Amino acid sequence: MWGLVRLLLAWLGGWSCMGRLAAPARAWAGSRGGPGPVLLRNRRSWVWNQFFVIEEYAGPEPVLIGKLHSDVDRGEGRTKYLLTGEGAGTVFVIDEATGNIHVTKSLDREEKAQYVLLAQAVDRASNRPLEPPSEFIIKVQDINDNPPIFPLGPYHATVPEMSNVGTSVIQVTAHDADDPSYGNSAKLVYTVLDGLPFFSVDPQTGVVRTAIPNMDRETQEEFLVVIQAKDMGGHMGGLSGSTTVTVTLSDVNDNPPKFPQSLYQFSVVETAGPGTLVGRLRAQDPDLGDNALMAYSILDGEGSEAFSISTDSQGRDGLLTVRKPLDFETRRSYSFRVEATNTLIDPAYLRRGPFKDVASVRVAVQDAPEPPAFTQAAYHLAVPENKAAGTLVGQVSAADLDSPASPIRYSILPHSDPERCFSIEPEDGTIRTVVPLDRETRVWHNLTVSATELDSSAQASRVQVAIQTLDENDNAPQLAEPYDTFVCDSAAPGQLIQVIRALDRDEVGNSSRVSLQGPLGPDANFTVRDNRDGSASLLLPSRPAPPRQAPYLVPIELWDWGQPALSSTATVTVSVCRCRPDGSVASCRPEAQLSPAGLSTGALLAIITCVGTLLALVVLFVALRRQKQEALMVLEEEDVRENIITYDDEGGGEEDTEAFDISALQNPDGAAPPNPGPPARRDVLPRARAPRQPRPPGPSDVAQLLALRLREADEDPSVPPYDSVQVYGYEGRGSSCGSLSSLGSGSEAGGAPGPAEPLDDWGPLFRTLAELYGAKEPPAP
Repeated sequence: MWGLVRLLLAWLGGWSCMGRLAAPARAWAGSRGGPGPVLLRNRRSWVWNQFFVIEEYAGPEPVLIGKLHSDVDRGEGRTKYLLTGEGAGTVFVIDEATGNIHVTKSLDREEKAQYVLLAQAVDRASNRPLEPPSEFIIKVQDINDNPPIFPLGPYHATVPEMSNVGTSVIQVTAHDADDPSYGNSAKLVYTVLDGLPFFSVDPQTGVVRTAIPNMDRETQEEFLVVIQAKDMGGHMGGLSGSTTVTVTLSDVNDNPPKFPQSLYQFSVVETAGPGTLVGRLRAQDPDLGDNALMAYSILDGEGSEAFSISTDSQGRDGLLTVRKPLDFETRRSYSFRVEATNTLIDPAYLRRGPFKDVASVRVAVQDAPEPPAFTQAAYHLAVPENKAAGTLVGQVSAADLDSPASPIRYSILPHSDPERCFSIEPEDGTIRTVVPLDRETRVWHNLTVSATELDSSAQASRVQVAIQTLDENDNAPQLAEPYDTFVCDSAAPGQLIQVIRALDRDEVGNSSRVSLQGPLGPDANFTVRDNRDGSASLLLPSRPAPPRQAPYLVPIELWDWGQPALSSTATVTVSVCRCRPDGSVASCRPEAQLSPAGLSTGALLAIITCVGTLLALVVLFVALRRQKQEALMVLEEEDVRENIITYDDEGGGEEDTEAFDISALQNPDGAAPPNPGPPARRDVLPRARAPRQPRPPGPSDVAQLLALRLREADEDPSVPPYDSVQVYGYEGRGSSCGSLSSLGSGSEAGGAPGPAEPLDDWGPLFRTLAELYGAKEPPAP
């Protein structure tokens, strides 16, 4: 029923919006008091504004939404109505005869809110326009068919804890796709569905605010708030949508630190050095981040002298460390208080303070085995130089702190006294010299003395002992350098020749002022004037020294003012030279005039030495060359074919009389009967060499050459090989060819070389050997 009413209203509205013009009429117009010409004005009803159609309506038949009509149409059927534009023919259809407009399907305003169409009236027969084209609009009338939505949800927000009531948290915004200009379909109202009583929302703006004060993050850190948006102004029948807002309470420094216990107890050994960690303290602070950072301090002066406390890198723990060395024998425990304070304090929450806490700390010092302790951290001793061995230098002392009566043994580490200049008494630590010391050689001696407990050698300590060698006046003054100077023969009397400086190796301050004095008397060739500053001036006297070839030797006497005073004598060489007008030396000695120009004596000696060295090298090279040529000539005299028996193996020599019996290595079958008397040694070079026979011209046949060499070896025991029988002296038995060794060849029957049986019977394995001995080559198969 409601749908029919809405359709009726839409239809009436469409007609009500249709502008009409009346039929043609006449109007009179003229001058005042008299008739005038008649003017005609056509009134037509063919101007269209808009039609309305309700969205989302779906009926069984097309719905009439309006009607087109022209005054030209008198119901005779001659007028034809046409509709063009958006949706014409598909969404909207028109009855050509009556002009009724119908909508054929359900429309959605959120997809398209209006349609622009063009209406025409033409003659049905000729299609001649009866009315000008008229544009009109069909609007889709909205209904509440879209619920509100939150396009940015879900939301996340943060608000500081302990915020006041009404603190803004976040603003949520919902959108309704319905037409806000028509009814209340898009009028939204916000409410809190979940999150009360902690938060509230403004119904019109959607701003979420805190609803209660002093919300504590440490109690509950996160809240889930559900916000609803409802259209139709929140009345019944309206559509709604919801979203969630996750509210997190951010931390503020509203909690002071608190030690979980009032007393902390630690222990540390007395040998712990400065910086050693004793223990950790942590004051609890439920705040987060920088709000939980703390600083620790020791309140009592007693504890701050022996210990220090600092904050770790995280800013949470207090690190208690040793500040200075501890001593169990002096003090066995320390008690003090430690304070923890927040480094960042918010003035807005001072009422929740004070933001600090105090705890008591007790540190017990534990006893530990300690090495002996010296009475001084370092020793500085002194001893005069040149004192006899055994002179007392000083004494070092150490004691066992755990047991003062325990004996201590002292020693000097060898690396600190490599020259063994000092010794120390092991029982009492007395240091004495071992050799006389010389300050000019070494002023300071740095020793390292070790003190060890007798009952525990592992407990040892060391100390540095610096011994200074005190100076004594034991060095006579001397010239700073050798002086060899000259003076021109044309110099004026009183001219300065040379400034002579003296040197005293004794320490400055030991009356080390040096005086200098030259020869006295009227016959002195030169004058020496003491400058009283450790130097003297050598001057030309009023009577110049006569020129001479030999230089003058001026004696200088030097003495210091020490106790006892020491003196010495030195000589200064002065040459009288002929000088050029510009003052440069022309000549001083005759040998200088005789020397070649540009070459000194040293240069000549160097040249002579080089020439001699080159001659020696040439002679040595020639001698070696000649010796090498002689060695080559000896080898060239021998037939080149003899190289097959040349070895580097040496015999035992004349004194080797028990090497081995050569007869055991020879062929037993071909050995000669032993001669009476001691057998001759053939493994060593004999003392008396047998004269070698001149060799006949070598035969051209190889077999004859081998036989010749074999006979020479049998007759001359001095030819090699001497002891090469170790390699191939015995060939073995059982072979029909017998022994091939030359050692037993001399005992062959008849002395004739050659095999005992025909060589052709030796077989194919000895074919090559048979060929060497002259056998005929068997015919080829």
